[in-house]
Amino acid sequence: MAKAALARVLYPVERWLDRLRPKRRTDNLVIDPYLGYATASEIILRGRVLTALRRTNPSPEGSWWTNLRQMLSLFLTREVADICVTAGGTEARTDEEGYFDLHLPREDAAAGWVSVPVTVEDGESRELEALVPPHDPPFAVISDIDDTVLQTGAYSLLRNLWTSLTGNALTRHIFPDAVALVRGFEAAGAPVFFVSSSPWNLHFFLRRIFERHHMPKAPMFLRDLGLSRTQFISGTHGDHKGGSIDVLLAALPETPFVLVGDTGQHDPQVYLDAAKRHPGRITRVILREPGKGAGAKDKAAMKALEAIDVRVESARDFSKISPVG
Repeated sequence: MAKAALARVLYPVERWLDRLRPKRRTDNLVIDPYLGYATASEIILRGRVLTALRRTNPSPEGSWWTNLRQMLSLFLTREVADICVTAGGTEARTDEEGYFDLHLPREDAAAGWVSVPVTVEDGESRELEALVPPHDPPFAVISDIDDTVLQTGAYSLLRNLWTSLTGNALTRHIFPDAVALVRGFEAAGAPVFFVSSSPWNLHFFLRRIFERHHMPKAPMFLRDLGLSRTQFISGTHGDHKGGSIDVLLAALPETPFVLVGDTGQHDPQVYLDAAKRHPGRITRVILREPGKGAGAKDKAAMKALEAIDVRVESARDFSKISPVG
């Protein structure tokens, strides 16, 4: 209800501001690159066309006010709709928020990371990367980010906002036990994917944090901060995460999945719903218990997962959890 009320107030304001802006530039357009992924038959390249890239210049000694201004600047993007983006003989057009997906034939692409040159109409050419999983991985992993691998405090709205807006890429911290667990998944031959309710504007920001902590590179499924007449920020946390899980299970239809999350934002229920939608596909759920730990609803969802033969492991940290079970 609060999000709907915000939408009713902010949507007309956004439309009014759009009318005040100068006409969109169609020269020197740039691509904000996102890490893509592959199915058995396709390589899917992802990105967003903007008039300029927004990047921060963080400092370990940066004040909270400097960090806040730099973080807010990441959201002041000018996206460009209905622009043609091409890779080889494949093309796509950007949607109203500037996003695009390019679906290329996988053909004989070897497992691992592939890099493909992508050109935007009246703009730059940029290499976009995609993870091509092996045809028969032992399992695949979908992991949450906030409070699962990245210290955030998402279980508390005020703490989440303060941490997210006043830190920077050099001060935010990854849980070392999460790095060890994900590296273990990678060593076992499992493709890893990250899902978060963070907006796509933070894709590069999150990649910088992950790289600094030596977290393996992996495709991210983030959320559009779209504003409509009735909705402020697209969908709910559960809807976004559940939809991303559905996409990835469809991409690897013969592969069992391990879901990693935390009890701070009701991941157990989201994962239970996904397991019910995809019987037998989710074999294991691993959960961090931040803050006060699992509540009654989370515990009930965890028991319900076990009742349908999903192995559930939960702890304050992942230090004693084996990546291969």
